[in-house]
Amino acid sequence: MEQIKLFDSELRLMEIIWSKSPLSAKEISLIAAVEIGWNKNTTYTVLKKLVEKKAVQRTNPNFLCEPLITREEVQAEETRKLINKLYNGSLKTFFASFLQREKLSEEDVEELKKIIREKL
Repeated sequence: MEQIKLFDSELRLMEIIWSKSPLSAKEISLIAAVEIGWNKNTTYTVLKKLVEKKAVQRTNPNFLCEPLITREEVQAEETRKLINKLYNGSLKTFFASFLQREKLSEEDVEELKKIIREKL
């Protein structure tokens, strides 16, 4: 994935697009008004930025909007940047820090073990 930096406002709008696409720009603005409290101009401005960044494709008729990037791609990129920034790129340090502060259920531990085994 080409690295696309999404700001918080853009991520909020992407959540709507990911969960309900395809949607017209008008439908997105109506949902954003209810869920985020934005007016139409704010929504259209953020949507325009997402189109310019190639995170969203807007096609005619009705300015139908669909995501060009997945939620998982964005999560992976944001996680990678966070680990690089706060943990000097070390997954081991990240996990150790996380596990010191979080209590995991036995089910969570088993699921994490399974994920790690599958990645080896």
